[in-house]
Amino acid sequence: MTTARQKVLTYLTKNRTASAREVSRALKMTAATVRHHLRVLSTDGRLEVDSERRRDGRGRPEKVYSIPRAALGDNLSALSKALLTEAGSKVKMDALARHLAGESDFVSQPIAKRLNLVVEKLNQMNYHARWEAGAEGPRIIFGHCPYTAIIDKHPELCKMDGELLSRLLGRVVDRESRSETQKSGSCPFVFLIR
Repeated sequence: MTTARQKVLTYLTKNRTASAREVSRALKMTAATVRHHLRVLSTDGRLEVDSERRRDGRGRPEKVYSIPRAALGDNLSALSKALLTEAGSKVKMDALARHLAGESDFVSQPIAKRLNLVVEKLNQMNYHARWEAGAEGPRIIFGHCPYTAIIDKHPELCKMDGELLSRLLGRVVDRESRSETQKSGSCPFVFLIR
């Protein structure tokens, strides 16, 4: 059985954008019920407020909802795979790492602050990273590999990750294989900072 919330989500997936009033009319639900479901779906991140518009140029503006762009998907994995395959060994992983690091200058910061800044930057790039202290020194652990779709054919991206961390931290990093992370779907490496 399809719930009212699923119907609202399906309607917006099909129609791309709609206001609560439009959804209410199309699905023959009360405006209050639709607004409730739109609010829950927005809070969950499954919808976003696209804009606000005035109905017939008068009254309070009404919110227009849509599916987030990230949820719609893209073709970046296929494009990245094709580019890396085509370029082959011509791609310099250290140059890619330098480009991804950008203008970040964390090296002058104390190591704890530097680790926090690096983790913040990595998480902006969807690594879901964290750092923790260890007997051998601090470690950065990736909770998610943003290259999962293409990493099997392009393991050189792990080298790029190491280069990126070294550049951001101003320290040498070593990869450590970690089988339990492989099973959980996160990055199969923990990076030890020397």
